[in-house]
Amino acid sequence: MEHSFEKNLERYADLIVQVGLNLQKDQELLISAPITSYEFVRLVTEKAYEAGAVNVLTDFYDEELKKIRLEKSSEKGLKAFPDWKAKGYIEMAENNVALLNLAAPNPSLLRNTDPTRVALLNRTSAEAMKDFSAYIGGGKISWLIAAIPTTEWAQTVFPEIPKEEAFNKLWENIFYTTRTDQENTVKLWEAHIHNLNKKANRLNEGKYNKLHYKGPGTDLTIEFHPQTKWISAQFTNDKGIPFVPNLPTEEVFTIPVRYGVNGVVSSTKPLNYSGTLIKNFSLTFKEGKVVEYSAEEGYETLKNLLETDEGASYLGEVALVPHDSPISNTNIIFNNTLFDENASCHLALGRALSVCVEDGKSMTAEQLKEIGYNESMIHVDFMIGSAQLNIDGEKADGTIEPIFRAGDWV
Repeated sequence: MEHSFEKNLERYADLIVQVGLNLQKDQELLISAPITSYEFVRLVTEKAYEAGAVNVLTDFYDEELKKIRLEKSSEKGLKAFPDWKAKGYIEMAENNVALLNLAAPNPSLLRNTDPTRVALLNRTSAEAMKDFSAYIGGGKISWLIAAIPTTEWAQTVFPEIPKEEAFNKLWENIFYTTRTDQENTVKLWEAHIHNLNKKANRLNEGKYNKLHYKGPGTDLTIEFHPQTKWISAQFTNDKGIPFVPNLPTEEVFTIPVRYGVNGVVSSTKPLNYSGTLIKNFSLTFKEGKVVEYSAEEGYETLKNLLETDEGASYLGEVALVPHDSPISNTNIIFNNTLFDENASCHLALGRALSVCVEDGKSMTAEQLKEIGYNESMIHVDFMIGSAQLNIDGEKADGTIEPIFRAGDWV
């Protein structure tokens, strides 16, 4: 069993370096990771150097220190962000750094922390790092979010079993959903990305100017500009190098017209936002903006999220994910957006993605705004898919075509 685990771990590290980041010879790699993940970071670092990395840098953090800061710091302290860090990230981006963000969250860490203080700290960080975020959102550099388990996270996913068993079970499911429990992982991913690109091409050929969503608690219409396009989670950076920013990924996605969203949508999975779970929430849109909202749990966190800035209450992404997919078929709620969004159709509040616009990388902010592009400091995905979701596409001439029935592609 131990031998099998080590092989899977090796494959996972290889997948991150070879497919996710597609690290190039003489490229620099920056790893942002929790201190608890140091052993896996060492393995990825080895793989990166073997792939030709010129240097591997690490930016370790500790969620518990964040919690202490939120509880003990003054308001002035929560509004402070080190200039050197923001400038350093920009400098690395200008030098074509590849960024690996290893996520190992504790979904309930900040459950009892004042949500207004959490929101203040989040806004401070988002404002300070917004220029670097533009490199990420525009796909200018190679970047990747991947996850590794923690005991705390595993216990929220599998609360009924002992913590060590839960931790191992979470690893097993990460290996399964990333296909790293199979020998030919890299080839499997090449085939998977090819299949997702075919789905995106089909949607682009359909030239739909609207999608209509119908499901329990959901009756929503979303409009699209002709210049936007559907893509899979395979981007190409400014150097022409393809990369896959999310592992795992099962989605094809695009961006809506900022003012072209109307109706109501209900979440189908919890949203883990900054250490707090938001459960069973509903959003009502009018001319693109959230005008009403409710939540059974995490209402204040949802409120602060929507009030981050003007763009936070508009949509920046529309993603289609079949209900019949590896992550969904585990029947596990991961309490982690990286996994849960790839088990379910989802939307994102906040910043749009310029990679979803034809020639988007070369367009000015004003040109993007003219086609209904949404700007915000945040980009937060939330899940709306289920086995009861139906989606229709509407063409410019009024023709209606079925896209999803009972949660799956037609």
